[in-house]
Amino acid sequence: MTTGRGKGKSLRSGYTTGACAAAAAQAAAATLFKQVMADQVRLELPDGSEVSFKISNCAFDSIKASCSVIKDAGDDPDVTNGAEIRASVSWKDAPGISIDGGEGVGMVTKPGLEIPVGMPAINPVPRQMITDSVKKATANSLNGKGIKVTISVSRGEELARRTLNPRLGIVGGIS
Repeated sequence: MTTGRGKGKSLRSGYTTGACAAAAAQAAAATLFKQVMADQVRLELPDGSEVSFKISNCAFDSIKASCSVIKDAGDDPDVTNGAEIRASVSWKDAPGISIDGGEGVGMVTKPGLEIPVGMPAINPVPRQMITDSVKKATANSLNGKGIKVTISVSRGEELARRTLNPRLGIVGGIS
């Protein structure tokens, strides 16, 4: 907890959109890999701490799984607080993990950001967290197969209008 807002008052900490996306991706990858629905995952954050995320929705078949987390931003006045962050994962023939943006995830349209123009606005640290969480969920045993991860955000395009994203050149959703 951090302190602020006057003497003795603590602010409730929350989680980034990227952490929620990584948790949803981990749950979806575990569900696809084990063919058992996930209801909770433990995610390692960049600072080394581990936290639990409740999985809001989960569905799967033998080739695809989709899970979501409802974002809790804590006391941070984040427009994405309460948004449903979804990850869909599917098998692919080529080895490795690919990450794409789906509905509600913005696209970069101007140079100058960490992400190249034309790419989904998923920053490097969340990308790494998503990759690491998928590896953890599959115990690094994909046997030559790969996994495609697609991150989506319910109402992401609407939420992005209340951010600086349009001015930064991120259109169609949040970053």
